[in-house]
Amino acid sequence: MSLQWWSIEILDGPLSSAERWRDSHEQVLLSAAVSHGAQQWAWHPFRWGLLLEIAFKDAEAWPAFRELPAVQAALDAVPDPVNGLLIYPGRGGSAGRLQPRRPRPTAGAGAAPLPREPVRTRVTLAATEPAPTRGGVLIHAA
Repeated sequence: MSLQWWSIEILDGPLSSAERWRDSHEQVLLSAAVSHGAQQWAWHPFRWGLLLEIAFKDAEAWPAFRELPAVQAALDAVPDPVNGLLIYPGRGGSAGRLQPRRPRPTAGAGAAPLPREPVRTRVTLAATEPAPTRGGVLIHAA
């Protein structure tokens, strides 16, 4: 029997932690998972939040679990509602690693051009005689 693993990453939010979210929603999630065919599950705490791995006995059990109103409500209540929830098939990133998927930094500066120093222009002012006054008188400094 092959198990179908799914991973749910819950990231800490600005005002609340994923661990606090787990305290509130763990029983609802796990009872719903077991009642819909979950065979194994594991919580993995990290400095950035939590990883919940759930194994179902068949592929049809996951969509049924995911569509439950209690599961949807729990997942809607994650600490960071914008970027704080990642759901994907497989265990911990589907590559055997127990680390979250993170975007890699862009090589160089991305699409931004390198800053260039402005070209310095050397200006030399020529020595001139003072301009004559209206009366045609030249003023010389002593």
